[in-house]
Amino acid sequence: RTLTKKTLANCEKYKQEPNSENKELVVVSVNEVFSLIDKSVKKNVLHKNNGANKKSKINKVVKDFLTNK
Repeated sequence: RTLTKKTLANCEKYKQEPNSENKELVVVSVNEVFSLIDKSVKKNVLHKNNGANKKSKINKVVKDFLTNK
């Protein structure tokens, strides 16, 4: 949850000040979140559908922020 919140905060930061540094910060944080979700699914902490839903929701929000400046 913490990484998800940080990713959303980075999206807000990018929305306020759209530059390449902030965009890279968003991309790196999304990769970290996806990696952590995949690891938790692999260790059966999350069900695979739950992990897919979380990734989908995060990806949708991030995509909206990156495309709508």
